[in-house]
Amino acid sequence: MEGSEVLQQSTKRKGRLTRVLAFAILVSTFGSSFQYGYNVAVINSPATYMQQFYNQSYFDRYGTYMDNSFQTVLWSLTVSMYPLGGFFGSLMVAPLVNTLGRKGTLLFNNIFSIVPAILMGTSKAAKSFEIIIFARIMIGICAGLSSNVVPMYLGELSPKNLRGAIGVMPQLFITTGILIAQIFGIRSILANEKGWPLLLSLTGFPAVVELILLPFFPESPRFTLIQKGNLTGAKAARVKENDIQYVTVGTGAVNVFMTIAAISIIEALGRRMLLLVGFAICCISCAVLTMSLNLQDNVDGMPYLSIACIIIYVIGHAIGPSPIPYVITTEMFRQSSRPAAFMVAGSVHWLSNFIVGLIFPFLEKGLGEYSFIIFGGICLATFAYIFIIIPETKSKTFLEISQMFAKRNKVEIKLESEHLELHKTNTDEHKEVKSTAM
Repeated sequence: MEGSEVLQQSTKRKGRLTRVLAFAILVSTFGSSFQYGYNVAVINSPATYMQQFYNQSYFDRYGTYMDNSFQTVLWSLTVSMYPLGGFFGSLMVAPLVNTLGRKGTLLFNNIFSIVPAILMGTSKAAKSFEIIIFARIMIGICAGLSSNVVPMYLGELSPKNLRGAIGVMPQLFITTGILIAQIFGIRSILANEKGWPLLLSLTGFPAVVELILLPFFPESPRFTLIQKGNLTGAKAARVKENDIQYVTVGTGAVNVFMTIAAISIIEALGRRMLLLVGFAICCISCAVLTMSLNLQDNVDGMPYLSIACIIIYVIGHAIGPSPIPYVITTEMFRQSSRPAAFMVAGSVHWLSNFIVGLIFPFLEKGLGEYSFIIFGGICLATFAYIFIIIPETKSKTFLEISQMFAKRNKVEIKLESEHLELHKTNTDEHKEVKSTAM
């Protein structure tokens, strides 16, 4: 009886965004999520100069230049090592967060950012392209860990009425990182023969900031209580070569803007609606893009329609498929199974990234303009799955969501003592955070 009263009181109580919580969000997302996005895009702009460096380094050693096929293989390895590292990083999530905690894992993860930043920054002086390839897999491990641990950390740190909006914050900083990399990647800034080592090494700066500041912020209260028992704690569109870099920056800006929009509407429209709308937009964009690519040789203005389709696809992806799965994963799994869920979800995400990056050049060569139909079909299938299977989790506690799934599956779950204890101490936790903020 006492437990149910505590549960009802905690369900009615609404949390607020304290200064401590706000700064914890800012430090963890800038230190981890930002550099994840930065490293997604940073390799694209200086590709020509980096490949010239690869070729020159090879010549300095062996007295002959690489043949084109070998250089293509080396560059493909450089690009694909990042998602492969992300896959390995995702496999490390569960053991690390259960041992070091959420905050401890984020602090430990900075090793996989600072070390490769130094390696990539000195690779040109060392005349070694192998260092870059090795550093890319290390920075991928960093991204694989941060992309899963940051949403988990913030989801457990946040009050339920703010959990959706706060859960989108990592994606906002990912898109911001992509945009900053695209801006710095303009040839007149850093994407040139002299500037590309600095461009690659800047990823270490957010990690240093996080390493210094994050220790001053609280560990996830659910981990501290339950785990440790501590109550205190554009070429396809045929855009002109010189204009591609500016179109890329434009799509990056749209990505950031729409992620900000998702933060403001997620608690109003709910997770399920944003996923459905997002996948529908992506599916339609792929279909129209395929049509425009087929007609652009015969119909004037089709390249501009292709660019519009890419931008609309980015809009759809930014409001739903990109940020919401992390929020859903946090909410749909209980404390004991959440690390394993993030490990599986992250592994699938990064392995899919690796596979797409590996096979898309062959798809494009074999299917041409029809390559995007495959991705449109995947979006359509995902839309149908979400429409039939995935429920709305907006404004529900973790326990209420577990009970909702148990009811749908016709099984009975008992109110575990850990949940009662957590709800009883939840008020004290919020008071402590509030007093710290004051």
